[in-house]
Amino acid sequence: MLYQIASLLLDVVAGLFGGACLLRWYMQLQRVPFGNPVGRMVFALSDWLVLPLRRVVPSIGRWDVSSLLGAWLIELLQFLLLWALLGGQASLVSLPVLAVFGLLKLALTGMTGLVIVFAILSWVQSPNPMFHVLQRLCDPLLTPFRRVIPLVGGVDLAPLALLVALHIGNLVLGYVQASVLMGF
Repeated sequence: MLYQIASLLLDVVAGLFGGACLLRWYMQLQRVPFGNPVGRMVFALSDWLVLPLRRVVPSIGRWDVSSLLGAWLIELLQFLLLWALLGGQASLVSLPVLAVFGLLKLALTGMTGLVIVFAILSWVQSPNPMFHVLQRLCDPLLTPFRRVIPLVGGVDLAPLALLVALHIGNLVLGYVQASVLMGF
């Protein structure tokens, strides 16, 4: 029971800070301005790690590698702490691989959350400053679905299709992770 509580708490903390690093990377990739409440929150949660990493790790084109590395390091620390709680029973070599899968799972989960919040805000049609930020973040993923799924009675079903695709991606990721870790 103690391990489950620790795992939950580590998952929440790693999800918050690692998710902020991933969102920082994605916002920069999509050229979304950071002068909004979402951007300020992302900076507040990730500056402590990303800024020192930028001194060592340069960006590659539009890719902010320091934000990605920061998110991966947070995932690695999470798995290292869980490994220590288990008494080092698993192979230490598998932890960087677990961190990569954790990072991919965090990206899929984070995108799922963004799409859900975007869909809800699009139904409400309130003048919310977050709506335009979420729209800029979700539209690149929704556009391919909107090309093939017509509006049904004026309702956009693309977010639902994207959520199904993200869930399938999570299932496939879990299967690939299990297959890869069998080799360790």
